[in-house]
Amino acid sequence: MSAKSAINKEVFIPHDEKMLAAVQVKRRTKKKIPFLATGGQGDYMTFICVSVTNKKPSHVSITKVKQFQGSTAFIKRSQWTVDQLRQVNGIDPNKDCPEFDLMFENAFDQWVAGSAGEKCTFIQILHHTCQRYSSARKPEFVNCQSKLLGGNSILHSAADSVTSAVQKASQALNERGERLGRAEERTADMMNSAEQFSVTAQKLAMKHKC
Repeated sequence: MSAKSAINKEVFIPHDEKMLAAVQVKRRTKKKIPFLATGGQGDYMTFICVSVTNKKPSHVSITKVKQFQGSTAFIKRSQWTVDQLRQVNGIDPNKDCPEFDLMFENAFDQWVAGSAGEKCTFIQILHHTCQRYSSARKPEFVNCQSKLLGGNSILHSAADSVTSAVQKASQALNERGERLGRAEERTADMMNSAEQFSVTAQKLAMKHKC
């Protein structure tokens, strides 16, 4: 099971939520934390997750989840509602890059994702989710590539792929139907020919008997 599947299973499903996106991140700048606050738990992996409740009305959350070294458990550390998100900064609108910033009402974090592709997918899904579920002021997306904000291309690509597959399947069925139709016509012709041959043979047999 992948880390993202495990997070969804351990952190969100028990609370009747569905994880929409997750990206593994590291801080670009070290955050000063008092020694006692760290709890001496050592190194850890951090994931930023977007989730939505299954019950209506839907509520969207952005959650920071951690997995500490030597542990298989995923722990929810911080959580915000989508309405608390004020700004998403993609850092560079002209090229793919793994860095991005998230600004909330009471927090500001500078992150770097495992890859530019993971960051782009996360921001695109986050943007789509904010447009769909934000009831109050929608967050500002700055320095983000237009492909991430212009019509949810990932979702449309998936939909286009499904549509294309359906069209190909329909075409194949139509072609198969045409082939079956032609086969049925040939079978009918052969049956007619066989029937005519049988009648002719019977007439010849009767003629020789006479």
